[in-house]
Amino acid sequence: MKTPPTLATQASTRYTALAIVLHWFLAAVIVVGFAIGLQMSDAPVSPARVRWINYHKWIGVTILGLSVLRLLWRFSHRPPTLPESMRPWQRNATRWVHGAMYLFFFIVPLAGWAYSSALGFHTVYLGLIRLPDLAPKDKALADLLIDVHATLAWTLATLVGVHIAAALKHHFIDKDGLLGRMWLRGGAQMLSKPGSQ
Repeated sequence: MKTPPTLATQASTRYTALAIVLHWFLAAVIVVGFAIGLQMSDAPVSPARVRWINYHKWIGVTILGLSVLRLLWRFSHRPPTLPESMRPWQRNATRWVHGAMYLFFFIVPLAGWAYSSALGFHTVYLGLIRLPDLAPKDKALADLLIDVHATLAWTLATLVGVHIAAALKHHFIDKDGLLGRMWLRGGAQMLSKPGSQ
């Protein structure tokens, strides 16, 4: 029976500090953006709803920027290898889910941005920086893009759910130290022995 890896053996298999910070910050921003999207979708037309829409759009642009940073950092800093205990199908599934999430980090906010443009509303980041429109004003196109944006957002939410479930499975069942790789140093020490007190 294989024993869980110790902190010493995990030292060379951890993500960099910046990668960890970007991961958790992006995760938090996505959750907030999704929650605001749900909140404003059923809200009546009002100044408050307009504010929520602007917050949602700003978060979408922020997600794009953070995703670019994450991707650039990942290209220049090779991620740690997966645990040897993982089966080939698990490794392939991990790569596919990660790749799909990176793709959706871009296409979900871009679809929302294009929807806003097609509806005739400019995206002004933080109320200061007017960004270019991604689509011409077109009601029919806007009706299509809002459905595309919503479908993509729910698909991303599903992928994130699968990602979280897999991480918890590795932590509590496999006990292979995988979750500790994406945790700041102090947290990684607590996660190095799942279930221990």
